[in-house]
Amino acid sequence: MSDSVYKVIELVGSSTKSWDDAAANAINKASKTLRDLRIAEVTAMDIHLKDGKIEFYRTKVKISFKFQS
Repeated sequence: MSDSVYKVIELVGSSTKSWDDAAANAINKASKTLRDLRIAEVTAMDIHLKDGKIEFYRTKVKISFKFQS
């Protein structure tokens, strides 16, 4: 492995379908402005409720990408 530096950011994605889709939404959005995405780690999942029913799923992810100087 070469000498590299990576930055880690934390994002929260949401979806009305699933936690998987919520994570994918966060990663897809990040990939539009960041280059060299490397790792995504799910750190938390929760559900937003309304009137006792699931309104949407939320997934918190830490995403690392190669730091460009």
